[in-house]
Amino acid sequence: MLHDYKREMFFDEMLDERGAVRPHYEQFSRLFSCLSPEEFDSKRQALDLAFLRQGVTFNVYGDSAGTEKIFPFDLLPRIIPAKEWAFLERGLIQRITALNLFLHDIYHEQKILKDGVIPPFYVLSGRHFRREFVGFNVPRDIYIHICGTDLIRGADGQYMVLEDNGRCPSGVSYVLENRRAMKRSFPGMFEGVGVRPVEDYPRELLRMLEYIAPAGVSDPTVVLLTPGPYNSAYFEHTYLARQMGIEIVEGRDLVVRDARVFMRTTKGLKAVHVIYRRVDDDFLDPTVFRRDSMLGVPGLVNAYRSGNVSLSNSIGTGIADDKVMYYFVPRMIKYYLDQEPLIPNVPTYLASEEADLKYILENLERLVVKAANESGGYGMLMGPKATRAEIEAFREKIIEDPRNYIAQPMISLSRHPTHIEGGVFEGRHVDLRPYIIYGEKTVIVPGGLTRVALRKGSLVVNSSQGGGSKDTWVLYGDE
Repeated sequence: MLHDYKREMFFDEMLDERGAVRPHYEQFSRLFSCLSPEEFDSKRQALDLAFLRQGVTFNVYGDSAGTEKIFPFDLLPRIIPAKEWAFLERGLIQRITALNLFLHDIYHEQKILKDGVIPPFYVLSGRHFRREFVGFNVPRDIYIHICGTDLIRGADGQYMVLEDNGRCPSGVSYVLENRRAMKRSFPGMFEGVGVRPVEDYPRELLRMLEYIAPAGVSDPTVVLLTPGPYNSAYFEHTYLARQMGIEIVEGRDLVVRDARVFMRTTKGLKAVHVIYRRVDDDFLDPTVFRRDSMLGVPGLVNAYRSGNVSLSNSIGTGIADDKVMYYFVPRMIKYYLDQEPLIPNVPTYLASEEADLKYILENLERLVVKAANESGGYGMLMGPKATRAEIEAFREKIIEDPRNYIAQPMISLSRHPTHIEGGVFEGRHVDLRPYIIYGEKTVIVPGGLTRVALRKGSLVVNSSQGGGSKDTWVLYGDE
């Protein structure tokens, strides 16, 4: 089925520059070649039906055709050799370590600001910098417990960090479900190729959540706080709670008494010690943040401050998600760890720097411009693909609020063979979101979520923008 696949002028994950199958794909390629188009199509249809029946879906806000959709899944896996993955692990651990040190610093001594490594303006003007928590000691001194760092590869195949997701990173449920689906579809292939498992994620996540419980609590009650069924990631919330064996709650299910959090149950109130929250800071507690929030729990912040409940991720981590802060992560790594970044950033320009602003405004048609706190592919200008009117509208936004924008060159993301309608395979652009659990030890799921831009020529991999996913196989040994 891959006989007519063309590599074209991009870095291809499966084929090298000569069009030959890369060594770490050879075993899979041999096994896959035994499959007929009819067998493949049958497996694909069975998988779509299974996803529909099991509710493996996501919600699209503002979609008049209906909010719930199956997350598109491509049966051809992305494969990463052991040596390459070991390098990525080192780079990701380096990065989350520096980010946690940065967050502790800016909420305490602010040395990195006083030493001029990062201009204070960028932190203090950040939308998600929580002044209320300066001087507050979070449990175990950990701010980001769960992080999804987006990685891409450019034309030369070098990995780069596209962004860090340190508030409420989503998508790991699809990693686990994709793997289950692949094991059903290709039961003999995993042992033949030598693929590392991902199924330990829920156990490791629960272990970390129990680790950050308030002092003196030996058997903590952990809950997952969701905004509710209309949230785009509600499937994931219910899935993870079920996999961990914990209760999933909404704000109305919790109550605060004497600076302690309790869950309403049929047998009365039950103490809660750790909350894995999938609700943004702004909506957590209407007595402290947004007064109009119906999603949060009145008094929750006071219970958190009193040390009676732990939150994951901690309040205030959003400043590290700010795309302007992304620019400074290499400096953080150098400042806190005295190391050079193992995985580089994409070259980035700050619109609030005069020279950078001039360059951005003169080259908008060549650049990708991103708003500092948007996600999901929104608030973004793809200059080379934009109309003149779109470019001019963005120019006005940048001039009006330069602090809110960064710009980067358009990177030709690596591509991977992907099944399209008609039973053929074409190259589609991909990225990779590994999931990092930072607790007593740092655990990284071997693989993560490979997102794929299903539209021909598109570089936008987000599910809300028409993207899908692939299973990611990390191999046990070097090929």
